[in-house]
Amino acid sequence: MEQNRTEQNRTEQNRTVGLITYNFPHLKTEQVIENLVYNHKQLKIYALPFISRKERVVLFHHRPNQTISIAPEVIGEKHGIDFIPCETDLDIDDRCDIYLILGAGILSEKCVKNKKIVNAHPGIIPACRGLDSFKWAIYNKIPLGNTLHYIDENVDSGEIISVVPTTVYKTDSLETLSRRHYENEIKMLSDFESYINKPLNNFAKIQTNEPTRRMGVEIESKMVRMFDEYIDKYGK
Repeated sequence: MEQNRTEQNRTEQNRTVGLITYNFPHLKTEQVIENLVYNHKQLKIYALPFISRKERVVLFHHRPNQTISIAPEVIGEKHGIDFIPCETDLDIDDRCDIYLILGAGILSEKCVKNKKIVNAHPGIIPACRGLDSFKWAIYNKIPLGNTLHYIDENVDSGEIISVVPTTVYKTDSLETLSRRHYENEIKMLSDFESYINKPLNNFAKIQTNEPTRRMGVEIESKMVRMFDEYIDKYGK
């Protein structure tokens, strides 16, 4: 058994991992690469164009500011990682054994085809799909967690690898709970191979819901007021 584990570790270390992200400073990208770089010798960064959008008005930022970071090209140069700028997702070649999405919009069907691409979604699929999953989970009073899954041509509906619930404490605030939830997402992506080798899914029978859009301020205001009820239901 120990020999099998050693051979598995060697295989993982030799596996080429493609990192799909933006060609722009991006915190999640920086955090995951810094976690991966000491365990993987074969990394490639595929950097897609970043489209700047008008800043939305929100009452509560449930994720840290992603632009307060270092450009992936600089990170790649520091660690000797191949950096490949891409004009579109069709420029992402198929020379990697597996790919991680660190930052990207919806990838095209042609890009996804014949690739093993892993994503960490900050909601429990299939109950909480789409955007602002943290907020919608609280608003709809459903369990909070992150889902590691392979992607396909549909939104947050590919084969599930693992679902890890986010612990909710009785003393949590929106700020502490959202921070813990985000940190768990980073951990799952950074340690993706252990989940692939030992899947964990405690929510196989959870209800299926349609993908959500960004939460508007009016609904967000209700979500904030409902937070105490969420804590009463799920807090430990």
